[in-house]
Amino acid sequence: MSETVVRLLAFLIVIVLLNIWEFLSPRINRNHSRKKRLPSNYLLAGGNILFLQLIFPVLPVALALFAKDNNLGLLNYFDISRGLSILISLLVLDLVIYLQHVMFHAIPLFWRFHMMHHTDLDLDHSSGLRFHPVEHVFSMLIKLASVLLIGPPVIAVIIFEIILNVLAMFNHSNIYIPIKLDKLIRALIVTPDMHRVHHSVKIRETNSNFGFNLSWWDRIFGTYKYAPDSGHNHIRIGHALHREEDVLNIWKLPFHPFQASRGNYLFIK
Repeated sequence: MSETVVRLLAFLIVIVLLNIWEFLSPRINRNHSRKKRLPSNYLLAGGNILFLQLIFPVLPVALALFAKDNNLGLLNYFDISRGLSILISLLVLDLVIYLQHVMFHAIPLFWRFHMMHHTDLDLDHSSGLRFHPVEHVFSMLIKLASVLLIGPPVIAVIIFEIILNVLAMFNHSNIYIPIKLDKLIRALIVTPDMHRVHHSVKIRETNSNFGFNLSWWDRIFGTYKYAPDSGHNHIRIGHALHREEDVLNIWKLPFHPFQASRGNYLFIK
């Protein structure tokens, strides 16, 4: 079975399961209609996939194969076991995603495009698909450079891509997980309760919990925050200045970063 088919199946299965879970057992009350938000976020995700396929002649899996064939990258230079090579690759690629996320908040140019992700006025699994096409270009360039530098096994790249897509939807989802179970899960991976803090309008909260997959990096680098100050039931999601309904409109979303007032980084302190 091809990598594309495996990723697509995982993607569709997770979407169906999370939709059911969010319907049956939501964590917090929704403020905006899913009929407006979900189609826009889904269409944006589909457009991003096509956009990347068109502008990038090579994608991470193909580049990993090229690196292996040409003995490029650190892991292809050293003689280590396949299992250890896969483990190191998964850890390093996840660390790169964490550092990239921090950078997208810290540097104004990157923040201008990443901010669109933070203007979603509710959080659910579809928020994990809501990224600007230009941000995807930045992300892909960083990912390709990382693959060339690391030289990960092809299977490690495939596994990482699937995990990243699945957990991005999972940790943005509006699902109820008992507190004790959440504590147990977030000892390893980012949970929805952990990542929801990152989408608060309060700047000290949005500048925390940057991890997408492993929860370790936030703890190691001091960006971890256990819960929002106001509690999950009263957290205000989104951006303090951009709360108009056009942030839900697929036809306006791609132009959001190019408006003069969109680049500021003002949240509630």
